[in-house]
Amino acid sequence: MNRVVSYVIVALIALSILLSTLFVVDQRQYAIVFALGEVKQVISEPGLHFKLPPPFQNVIFLDKRILTLDTPEADRFITAEKKNILVDAFVKWHIIEPKLYFVSFGGDERRAQDRMAQIVKAALNDEITKRTVREVISGERGKVMDGIRKKVTDEAKQIGVEIIDVRLKRVDYVEQINASVYDRMKAERSRVANELRSTGAAESEKIRADADRQRTVILAEAYRDAENIRGDGDAKASQIYAQAFGQNPEFYKFYRSLEAYRASFKSRNDLFVIDPNSEFFKYFKGAGVGSGNIKK
Repeated sequence: MNRVVSYVIVALIALSILLSTLFVVDQRQYAIVFALGEVKQVISEPGLHFKLPPPFQNVIFLDKRILTLDTPEADRFITAEKKNILVDAFVKWHIIEPKLYFVSFGGDERRAQDRMAQIVKAALNDEITKRTVREVISGERGKVMDGIRKKVTDEAKQIGVEIIDVRLKRVDYVEQINASVYDRMKAERSRVANELRSTGAAESEKIRADADRQRTVILAEAYRDAENIRGDGDAKASQIYAQAFGQNPEFYKFYRSLEAYRASFKSRNDLFVIDPNSEFFKYFKGAGVGSGNIKK
């Protein structure tokens, strides 16, 4: 019985030793094998691997995935105009040389992120101090990110890290100058609005003056044409009157007298103080009087 127990104990010890020599590398990880504190092997392929049991060899794992460095608070920078702005950025990175990365930071991801945050901040400072606020915010934002990416990439390779992307999440003024910036923007918009308003008023006056000129010209031309037509009509009427007068002058006088009577006696209230024997009542002195010479 004691012998069986001994065999079982020996088997368990052998199994534990065997298991301590086996380790699994996930596809999302790097494995670094150490022998007495010295890096012996870096394994990047996933699967089952073997090593010597502790304390002869041990293994640590590093994340192989793309990681994000996102600063919790925006940093303050000074532009070429000596104005303070707040910049909030994030970085996408991953480990490309596990051995160099471990030697640099001892496998501590927090230390690696702190180091990269310093590198990114220095690159941001170099790029922003060369540009104005407008260029950083809108005009050359893409160029700023490209410049930062190049500078950060070169330094990150020295610690075994590759920078995939750098992005500016937010670029804003500090609170102390927000009011002055808004006032300047308001003044600029007011100036543009006044220019547009004055330009519109000038164009309106120009259009109104041109319309008045055209109206005057049209009325003058219409009055001229009307006078020409009226003159032609008067001339034709005079010609007809002259022809009628030439054919029978007495009848023409009679007809003109009738028109004068009709115009004079339109109203019952009309009153004339005139000599009854005057020439005006010539055709009122009886039928046929003064009309004997009218030709039929």
